[in-house]
Amino acid sequence: MESTNLSIKLWPPSQSTRLMLVDKMTRNLTTPSILSRRYGVLSKKEAEEDAKQIEVLAFATASQHFEKEPDGDGSSAVQLYAKESSRLMLEVIKRGPTAKEDGEINILDKIKKSHDNVFDISGDPRVDISAEDALKLLNPLKDPGYKYTKICFSNCSFGLDAAHTAAPILSSIKNQVTEVDLSDFVAGKSETDALEVMNMFSLALEGCDLRYLNLSNNALGEKGVRAFSALLKSQRNLEELYLINDGISEEAAEAVLELIPSTDRLKVLQFHNNMTGDEGAIAISKLVKNSPLLEDFRCSSTRVDSEGGIALAEALGTCTNLKKLDLRDNMFGVEAGLVLSKDLSKFSDLSEIYLSYLNLENEGSIALANALKESAPSLEVLDMAGNEITAEAAPALAACIVSKQFLSKLNLAENELKDEGAILIAKALEEGHGQLYEVDMSTNSIRRAGARCLAQAVVNKPGFKLLNINGNFISDEGIDEVKDTFKNSPSLLGPLDENDPEGEDYDEEAEEVDNNEDELESKLKGLEIKH
Repeated sequence: MESTNLSIKLWPPSQSTRLMLVDKMTRNLTTPSILSRRYGVLSKKEAEEDAKQIEVLAFATASQHFEKEPDGDGSSAVQLYAKESSRLMLEVIKRGPTAKEDGEINILDKIKKSHDNVFDISGDPRVDISAEDALKLLNPLKDPGYKYTKICFSNCSFGLDAAHTAAPILSSIKNQVTEVDLSDFVAGKSETDALEVMNMFSLALEGCDLRYLNLSNNALGEKGVRAFSALLKSQRNLEELYLINDGISEEAAEAVLELIPSTDRLKVLQFHNNMTGDEGAIAISKLVKNSPLLEDFRCSSTRVDSEGGIALAEALGTCTNLKKLDLRDNMFGVEAGLVLSKDLSKFSDLSEIYLSYLNLENEGSIALANALKESAPSLEVLDMAGNEITAEAAPALAACIVSKQFLSKLNLAENELKDEGAILIAKALEEGHGQLYEVDMSTNSIRRAGARCLAQAVVNKPGFKLLNINGNFISDEGIDEVKDTFKNSPSLLGPLDENDPEGEDYDEEAEEVDNNEDELESKLKGLEIKH
């Protein structure tokens, strides 16, 4: 007679077993002990809530472990379940009670994440951090059982007393930290206090080997940049640096260039929304030139004119790994656009390019479109809004668009493409472009024929989400046609509340164009767009 080996599976535990564990942890959390005398005893209600959350987290961790050993009996998962429950319960005990009066802010609610090597206190609401708050919030950083590598203090406001408390704690872990986010952490403080707080944090973190540093939204200016001198001077392996909305003037940009000893490994550099100007852009261009691994460069809304734009464009020529380029909302002009077009052939991995509101005009736009056509085969986002582009540049743009079959978002808003340009763009989008989900052709003096062609070109694209043709001169009949085209998917058509059926300069000539728009559409759609 054959014997049968019966194996007993220990995982997953029954629902009753899980409930028993919750009950046991609730009792432990509400029972006075040596630790509770130090950190406080939880109320029964709070203990029950914490115990349920602990059990869910521990169960999820153990279940993931069990999935990796499906042939086992589950004993190791059970051990992990118990171990993780004990660890999380100890965390709660050390955290102490958090119950509060109605309307009272509990500082511990600021903690968004304090596990998986991430310590994040950027949760809402934003509050002024006192010394006592800092001690409570940063207490987990002192636990030797955790090796946090990323810290985020954004959306807080540290005063001098809080900084004095935080500094030695940060200093004690600086050898393990590789990512630091100090964005928006001195809001509302006087300049004198803010600079002193920055200096204390800088000294505390001096010498840490960072890969990521975010100092955005701190109104730094040159003084603020220099307040971080100790930290910046010790960074030789930075891969990501963010200085967004920081008052980065010419002098501040030069200070950044002076203080950071090496950008050899830099992959992300972002300077959005600053008052950098041409001289500041020249300093930034030197950083860029010394960052051969750069993949993501953002220097948008930085008041840069032609001279600074040319310097940046020339420097970008060394960044052959570039994947994302955002230069929006500057005054580069045609010449800077021509210089940039000479570099685009080097960006074979480019996936997103934002060149809106740069005063490129037709000449600069045509040069860039021609260059993009021959490069960046996997381009997903093309943004050239607000560049005074007319129908003259439409053939070059259309040819570029035809070659970008991975395009997901196209923005040519606030130009002067009119029907002639719109029809060519629509024709370019007709075939392929299966990943396209958004097209913005708003405010382009488009009339009935152009609107109809654009609607027909995109309405059946799989995954398409939005066509924006608002702010144009589409007749009432044209609006009806477009809406009829989208009758089965009206949510894909953006609002038309700013459309002007008569047009701001409607006259006899415009009326004649409308009367002959079918003929115009027929002629233009018959043109071949050269690939």
